[in-house]
Amino acid sequence: MTISISDHANGHANGVKRHSKRSSELGFSTRAIHIGSEPDPTTGAVIPPISLSTTYKQDEVGVHKGFEYSRSGNPNRDALERTLVGLEAGAGHAIAFASGSATTATILQSLGPNSHVLSVNDVYGGTFRYLTRVAKETMGTETTFVDLENATDDEILGAMKENTKLIWIESPTNPTLRLIDIPRIVALARQAPSKPLVLVDNTFLSPFYASPLLQGADIVIHSLTKYINGHSDVIMGAAILPSLSTPDRDYDDLVQKLRFLQNAHGAVPSAFDCWLAQRGAKTLAVRMKAHGLNALRVASFLTSHPAVEHVIYPGLASHPLHALARASLSPHTEQFLSTIPSSSLVHGIPYGGMVSFRVRGGARSAEALLPRLKLFTLAESLGGVESLAELPARMTHASIPPAEREALGIEGLVRLSCGIEEAEDLVEDLRGALDELEDVDSGFGSGSVTPSDVSDDAPGGANGLH
Repeated sequence: MTISISDHANGHANGVKRHSKRSSELGFSTRAIHIGSEPDPTTGAVIPPISLSTTYKQDEVGVHKGFEYSRSGNPNRDALERTLVGLEAGAGHAIAFASGSATTATILQSLGPNSHVLSVNDVYGGTFRYLTRVAKETMGTETTFVDLENATDDEILGAMKENTKLIWIESPTNPTLRLIDIPRIVALARQAPSKPLVLVDNTFLSPFYASPLLQGADIVIHSLTKYINGHSDVIMGAAILPSLSTPDRDYDDLVQKLRFLQNAHGAVPSAFDCWLAQRGAKTLAVRMKAHGLNALRVASFLTSHPAVEHVIYPGLASHPLHALARASLSPHTEQFLSTIPSSSLVHGIPYGGMVSFRVRGGARSAEALLPRLKLFTLAESLGGVESLAELPARMTHASIPPAEREALGIEGLVRLSCGIEEAEDLVEDLRGALDELEDVDSGFGSGSVTPSDVSDDAPGGANGLH
């Protein structure tokens, strides 16, 4: 869906606003609830109905009401896409896909054969797999993985080639929560002769905590499965782009190409899933505030527990890149922070709901910890109202070769998706499991765990598909 309204200037047009200042007075939650969810004009229904029809009547050949066949367009998908444009500051286009992986595949296909991609090295396992196996083997795509958090400008520019068409960013990365300075990477991309597009996977922070389009990104993608839907009952993805093109950025053409590819291979979400995701998006701000505050509380607690070796949460004031995290916040998050008593921000600020940490004793102790949790469910995925915990090396990132997992710091890492339960209940759940683990192996330094504590088989989907 292409929407000719926006409420923020995008970082591309030399300070010129992308669209008319249609709703600058509307807050984030107001947009989430009302844009794309207007009462049905036929019945007056406050909640849009689910349109399950696969085909639509034409008054004459080629004359219809905007819909012909649901693979090409559906009222619920259009409504969701309008909502997404309202949520992602600086957006003008949104395309909903059948999954985040389908979004990734379609964007990489749009680059054409024998293209070069520069990607952050600590990337989601499914993206790594698609880049290194599918795109490489079927399209000749070459990928260079770079530590975009620590690499110098010269190193990043040196990694670009004549056929570099895309820079792939996650910030924070999954699962080690590295932070990437998006405006810096955008500036380097504009210097490169090939003028690659800059894509930011904004799944971890959601449109509430971060607005990459305002920082100059060309494409923002989301796994809508996660925070935007927020209830662990929909598989879906989205690509979101600015509206106004520039001399070297034709967003209208790119959107048409992505829609053509999506329609050609059928990577479309169902009407019901679109309806569910739009319903979930209405409470995004309320949920993200709770996710962030809970994660900050959990991270603060973990730093104090003797069984924990290291905690990664960029919202913590002690995080080495905390200033970058603060600078990357969206305008609506800054407004949210201004309402929080300073006494609640002694240890840092809410910065999404994801926390990663290591326990003393290494990977075997980490694996033994997870079944002991009662409120944190041992499961893949993230972003739902319920708290989840996983071991990425054995689950979501198992597709990454072991040596690379070790080099990236994924081995032995525990990843938490903090839900919106009562914060102190989550803390006590972690405290109990950590205390119990400490009792089992009071030394932790040896990394010894009793045989009954660790199964020989990997938990969950060890193929790293999620």
